[in-house]
Amino acid sequence: MQFLEDKVALITGGSKGIGFGIAEALMWQGINVGITARSKSAAAEAAGKLNDMNKGKAKAIGIQADVRNYKQQEKAVQQVLEKFGKLDILIANAGLGHFAPVDELSLEQWQETIDTNLTGVFYSIKAAVEELKKTKGYIITISSLAGTNFFANGSAYNASKFGVTGFTQAAMLDLRKYEIKVTTIMPGSVATYFNNHTPDGNDDWKIQIEDLGAMVVDLLRMHPRTLPSKIEVRPLLPPGK
Repeated sequence: MQFLEDKVALITGGSKGIGFGIAEALMWQGINVGITARSKSAAAEAAGKLNDMNKGKAKAIGIQADVRNYKQQEKAVQQVLEKFGKLDILIANAGLGHFAPVDELSLEQWQETIDTNLTGVFYSIKAAVEELKKTKGYIITISSLAGTNFFANGSAYNASKFGVTGFTQAAMLDLRKYEIKVTTIMPGSVATYFNNHTPDGNDDWKIQIEDLGAMVVDLLRMHPRTLPSKIEVRPLLPPGK
């Protein structure tokens, strides 16, 4: 079993939803975290909440960074290094969704989806990989069941998540010679703020953000010889069952 205390993680899109849930779970294991958001105030507010909840077991810092901008991803890595001295874990989580029939999907919606969900993952890994080589670190990308299952109105989102799934698996093969682990997690329905949804009591049947946080902790604790490269996770039952 791996010991996680004093390790350092960078989580993109960590101010709410899945990224926030993962950050909270990691901090309870003694892992210091940097969380990014496009909004400086959102990143700072979320880091403050995490520090209050954690009560000193680990530290969180908020970083303003847009995954669509490679220079900002480089700067985010640098800020983590300046604060904590190293980087052990990258969680490439930031994502969004635009859903419309392909004949109605705008050029801007297509571009934002691909740039955020796919290119943003590449930029995040590219910016962090040299530091992760030093620590024999771990990269976890958050894909989706939409990364292997297509559906109507999902052309942009499907394309981005199919891309993340394939990209991550190729990156896994590229980087394991450096003893860097690479895993993609592919959740189904999650109780989160995705696509302007606000979680409420009707979301109890969905995967909860703490469930994904616990999954990430389990992955990080796994023996170094073992690499789960792709994990599908879905709710046990649909609503009303």
